[in-house]
Amino acid sequence: MSNAPTFQAWQERGKYLDILGHRLFVIDEGNAAETVVILHGYPSCSYDYYAILPLLTPHYRVVVHDHPGFGLSSKRMDYSYSLFEQADVAQALWQQLGLQEVHLLAHDYGTSVATEIIARYNLAYEPIRLKSITLGNGSMLINMARLLWTQRVLKNQSIGPILANLSSKRLFVRNFTRLWCDKSKINLNEFDVLWQMLTHDNGRKVLPLLSQYIDERKRFWHRWIGALERTDKHIHLVWADKDPVAIFEMATVLQEKISSNSLEVLENVGHYPMLEAPEAYVAAVLKKL
Repeated sequence: MSNAPTFQAWQERGKYLDILGHRLFVIDEGNAAETVVILHGYPSCSYDYYAILPLLTPHYRVVVHDHPGFGLSSKRMDYSYSLFEQADVAQALWQQLGLQEVHLLAHDYGTSVATEIIARYNLAYEPIRLKSITLGNGSMLINMARLLWTQRVLKNQSIGPILANLSSKRLFVRNFTRLWCDKSKINLNEFDVLWQMLTHDNGRKVLPLLSQYIDERKRFWHRWIGALERTDKHIHLVWADKDPVAIFEMATVLQEKISSNSLEVLENVGHYPMLEAPEAYVAAVLKKL
């Protein structure tokens, strides 16, 4: 558990690219012919995937970036951080890297960015071909989500900025600890770095802006859940069954809504399977790549 990269080591491992007015932090590793692109969750960043990169890169090139407002990417205050715009940035990045066909892997917040990309595919806008789609533990079905109280408060335009300003590492660690099923797998070194990533470059100030995605999930339900219902793409679901936020029942409902799908269940694992059970997570993902 001591092999978690430091903040500085992770920063040195990636690169910065200018994409649609944002300074985007990008990890791009592996030399294989096929590419996996990853969309990370909230409120973390690309660092979530450090443990699975050595398991994937022998087989695939892997590209994972920090969404604008997250991690080491720029955190502008004059920006809406809409899920639509996050999809714009992701697609623009992949095009700038010269990618033509990718395997899409998304978790948490990233699954909502992914559903917008799927909606665009359904409308015959697919600048980069999606060879496969894997979604996991994201509250796309927002009516079923058991959001943390901090998520609910942060999106409030009046008191959200106050909570963001008062947020502390202690509160962050307490909330993240709840998301692990097997507490023995908790690595406080990871939490230290994730907290540094979150607060980097005035990260507290953008948290209320980032949290507006929760309301977007409700407002554009028919576009995004409808996209899953209408797509002719096969959707691979990889779901940790002890997630206290994106509960396992979501996976069973999504199975009913998506015409072509498969489900891999990660038993006795919490919300962050790529950190809590990286080997099991990668094995489940690889089954449909």
